[in-house]
Amino acid sequence: MRYHAAIACALALVSTPAFADAKTKSYGPGVTDTEIKIGQTMPYSGPASSFAAIGRSMNAYFQKVNAEGGVNRRKINLISLDDGYSPPKAVEQTRRLVESDEVLAIVGTFGSPTNFAIQKYLNAKKVPGLFLGTGANRVSEPETYPWSMGWQPNNHAKGVIYAKYILQERPNAKVAVLFQNDDFGRDYAKGFRDGLGGKASSMIVKEVSYELSEPTIDSQILVLRSTGADVLVNISTPKFSAQAIKRMAEIRWEALHLLSDAAGSIASTLIPAGLENSKGVITVAFRKDPNDPAWADDKGMRDYLAFLKQYMPDANAAETYNVFGYATAQTFVHVLEKCGDDLTRENLMKQAASIKDLELPIMLPGIKLNTTPARYTPMSQEQIMQFDGAKWMAVGQVIDAEK
Repeated sequence: MRYHAAIACALALVSTPAFADAKTKSYGPGVTDTEIKIGQTMPYSGPASSFAAIGRSMNAYFQKVNAEGGVNRRKINLISLDDGYSPPKAVEQTRRLVESDEVLAIVGTFGSPTNFAIQKYLNAKKVPGLFLGTGANRVSEPETYPWSMGWQPNNHAKGVIYAKYILQERPNAKVAVLFQNDDFGRDYAKGFRDGLGGKASSMIVKEVSYELSEPTIDSQILVLRSTGADVLVNISTPKFSAQAIKRMAEIRWEALHLLSDAAGSIASTLIPAGLENSKGVITVAFRKDPNDPAWADDKGMRDYLAFLKQYMPDANAAETYNVFGYATAQTFVHVLEKCGDDLTRENLMKQAASIKDLELPIMLPGIKLNTTPARYTPMSQEQIMQFDGAKWMAVGQVIDAEK
C-alpha cells in the first residue's frame, strides 16, 4: 500500500502546474528564470557618436521594463559596448558578447559597416541579430542571412519613397543626387533610381558621391549646383547634411533639399546647420517627433516624455534618436513577450519573423510593423516631413514603398 501511495503521490506531483511549467521551459544562452542577457555595440565614440543616443535610450527603456517586473518575470540585462563605428572593433566586441558574456542575442547594434562586419559571424554561430540599426538591404535577406533582421524601412525602400514623392509633386524636376559612398548611400540611391523607373535617365542630371573620411562636401555641392538642378536628394549622415545645408544657403542654391532620415535630427543636423538655413528641407519619418507640438496631448508622446524624465533625466528631449532607441526596445520586448518560456535562439527568431500589424504608441499614425519568414523588413512605410524653421511638419499621406 505504501508503494502504491508513493506512486500516486509522484503522479500527482507530475500533474501539478508548477511541475508542468518547469517541463515546458526552454532556454538558450544568457537566459535563466530571472534574466535575459542580450548585447549590442554602439558608436559611443568616433565619427557617428551622435547615434549613441539610440543605445542609451534602449538601455533606459529596459531599465523601465525591469522596474515594472520585467518580461514574464525576467529582467533584461543589456550589455552595450563601444565600437567607435569601427568594423574591426565591432567584431571584437561582438565576439566578446557571444563567447564570453554568452548573450542570447545581439539587439539594435547601430551602423551599416559595423553590422556588415559581424553579420557572417553571427549567422555562422546561429546567434540572432535583431532589429539592427541600419537600413542596409542585406541585413534583411532571410534566404542568405536567416539570423539577421533589420528594423526601420531599408534604404532601398526609402529611396523608392522619395522617388514616389518627387514624381507626384515635381514630375518635371531636374534632380541632383549626393550620396555617401558605402552600402547605405548606394542602396538608397539605387532605390531612388528604381522608384523613378523609366524617368530616371531624364530626371537625374548628376550623381556625386563622397567618402566618410572626407572633411567637407563643399566641392560636391558646387558641382551639383552647376547642373542647374532644382531638387537635391542628399543621402548623407548628420555632419555632412549640416554642411550641405549651410553651403547651399551661402551660395543661394534654392533647390528643394531632401535629406536622408539618418540626418533628420533637429539637434544633430539642423541646429548645427542653422535653423533658418534649414527651413524647407524635406526628410522621411516613421516615429513621432517630440519637438512637434501636435503631439503635446498624445498619450504615446506623454508616456515617452515621462519615461525620459524618470530614466534619462539628462537626455536632450529634442533628440529624435532617443525615440528611435525607445521604439526599437519596445519592439524587442513585444517579441520577448510572444516567446513566453521558450527563450531559445530559434524561437526568438521565429517570433521576430511573425510580427503582425504591430502599432507602437510612439510611431506616426498608419505605421505598422509586419514580418514573415520570407520578409525580414518590419517597416516599409514613411511619412514625408518638411521643416518649417522650428519643427517638422507632415506633408501628405504615409507612403508605402511596397504599394
